[in-house]
Amino acid sequence: MLPSVRHQLAPEEEKPHMNVSETFLYTAEIVAPVFLIVFIGIYLTKKKLIDQHFITVSSKLVFTVTLPTLLFINVVQTDFDLVFNAGQIGVSIVATLLSFILVWYLSGAVVTRADRGVFTQGACRGNLGIIGLALCINMYGSEGLASASLVLAIIIPLYNVLSVIVLNLSHHQHGQLPWKKIVGEIAKNPLIIAVCLALPFSLMQVQIPTLFINTGDYLASMTLPLALLGIGGTLSLKELKTTSTASIASTLLKTLILPALCTLGAYLWGLRGIHLGVLYLLFSSPTATVSFIMVRSMGGNSSLAANMILLSTFGSLLSLSGGIYLLHLYQLI
Repeated sequence: MLPSVRHQLAPEEEKPHMNVSETFLYTAEIVAPVFLIVFIGIYLTKKKLIDQHFITVSSKLVFTVTLPTLLFINVVQTDFDLVFNAGQIGVSIVATLLSFILVWYLSGAVVTRADRGVFTQGACRGNLGIIGLALCINMYGSEGLASASLVLAIIIPLYNVLSVIVLNLSHHQHGQLPWKKIVGEIAKNPLIIAVCLALPFSLMQVQIPTLFINTGDYLASMTLPLALLGIGGTLSLKELKTTSTASIASTLLKTLILPALCTLGAYLWGLRGIHLGVLYLLFSSPTATVSFIMVRSMGGNSSLAANMILLSTFGSLLSLSGGIYLLHLYQLI
């Protein structure tokens, strides 16, 4: 369970300098637990201790109940004024928009017209709600969760809109975007609803009864183990044999190039510490598994989408480790 942060947040203190070995250990403690559970999910699926039915049910439980509860419980206990950073929100929006635009134009040199939307979504749409959130919690605790929750409430709807746009453009469906459906899905998104419901409590510093907080904590504590096991269960190592140039290019963009550009932009904008660190962790997260579902539902190249998810998940293990190591070594996050 995560501790309340309403009275814990304070101006950032100068971090003690770490040597190379200490920084390496610090990095391992953040990244390793997240990906170890993913690998455990792969192993348990291979041993048939969990199956696709379990993954489907648990994923639905996480998305509709436990993850919204996790966000709600921690946002209501957070002093909004101390967590909110307009620069962080602004950079995340601009970085997301520019990433989609940049990759869309670059995609023409890598894939056919029909696959440009799949490629663009795979290179830009990160797994913020699970892996990104888990990394933020590991690095910053409740402060990281609260800060990331505010970014998620903005970026997840933006991801949905931009993904539908690029996938439709790939199929020459100009002017046929299902805006009504997009708005409806955003309005019904449990994660967005949870954050929006929690913000008034945080802003007005309303104390929630301990009974409800403790009950919510029990539900919330199931979120990351279930979600990470589910991610591992959906990955198939056999798909690595069909790795293509497109999936490699998408993975390099998702795990290295775009996070580096976004983090550099945030640094130049003046973000430091937790605000810079949260943005780096979120934008460095591997391709979101929901991207496969969206591609398949729209009749796109689902095999390419699945391959990008798999490759970026393994690739991000190395890229995240290296990025956290360097940023922490130079005391930027």
